[in-house]
Amino acid sequence: MAPEVSFTNCESPANRPGRSCPLHYRYQPADLARSPDLSADTLYVVGGLYGNRPALEALEALVAHESAPPAIVFNGDFNWFNVDAEGFEAVNHAVLGHTALRGNVETELAGNDAAAGCGCGYPDWVGDAEVDRSNRILEQLRDTARRLPALRSRLAALPMHLVAEIGGLRVAIVHGDAHSLAGWDYAQEMLADPAHRRRVTSDFDAAAARVIASSHTCLPAFSEFDAAAGRSILINNGAAGMPNFAQTHYGVITRISTRPAKSLNALYGARLDRIHIDALPLRYDQARWLADFNANWAEGTPAHASYYQRIVHGPAATLAHALPPRGTLASA
Repeated sequence: MAPEVSFTNCESPANRPGRSCPLHYRYQPADLARSPDLSADTLYVVGGLYGNRPALEALEALVAHESAPPAIVFNGDFNWFNVDAEGFEAVNHAVLGHTALRGNVETELAGNDAAAGCGCGYPDWVGDAEVDRSNRILEQLRDTARRLPALRSRLAALPMHLVAEIGGLRVAIVHGDAHSLAGWDYAQEMLADPAHRRRVTSDFDAAAARVIASSHTCLPAFSEFDAAAGRSILINNGAAGMPNFAQTHYGVITRISTRPAKSLNALYGARLDRIHIDALPLRYDQARWLADFNANWAEGTPAHASYYQRIVHGPAATLAHALPPRGTLASA
């Protein structure tokens, strides 16, 4: 059952570590109604890598199938489980070789104020124990980042959102939603509610975008809206570095292109005008990833308690959960 929709935690006056959204996380959808920051024929949006190095290698192999090099935007939270200095450096040097946004994780790594905890802005349906463990993960990861001040400064300088133009189609790229870096408006759990969908529709109008691409919520979502400019699409890739569906071992990324996905085995998607918008599986080496995770987060650690079962078995959600009203399984 979807939660009752009233306000997101990013609008709440509460100031609880891990649940609140600091004022500096916030912006307006109209801030996205600007000239594009980049233009390309093909764009990959990779949110929620979570320090998964085998997933980075899988991404390189996947984009090699493109007829021309695509633009790649790492959509925040590319750090999380990579608490070892070697892993932290490897992930950040690779990601920062492309276009990147800072998620709540990178924002908190770059700062020293513990008031926001992990900066996740968790909604009420996430339990307090999980919120507490996420705050402790962030504290440990920040200790690693402090030993690498040059990388930490580069994370602090990253933008919170980006606008792309793909074949003439405007794409707004955010980490959370069009209101906050850590917003949950584009979560699976929210998008089935008709009143909430009307709010999301207004985001497209204010941002002057036909596509909004996000991540942050750890579970993917794909939905169509009737905005003022016409049919518009929200695509949340969930997590590139963790399973998104029950009994799977792959991440999900977003591809937006003037060319069809063809042999890339899209999970679902649609065509908007002449632009193809698809969710692709990112099939990383599960054995290597599990070994990396266990080396950093043994049984009894906060990350193991929160994420081990998901990494091994996937979440309870199925692919159908990613498709609220008006979604489609047919990739155009």
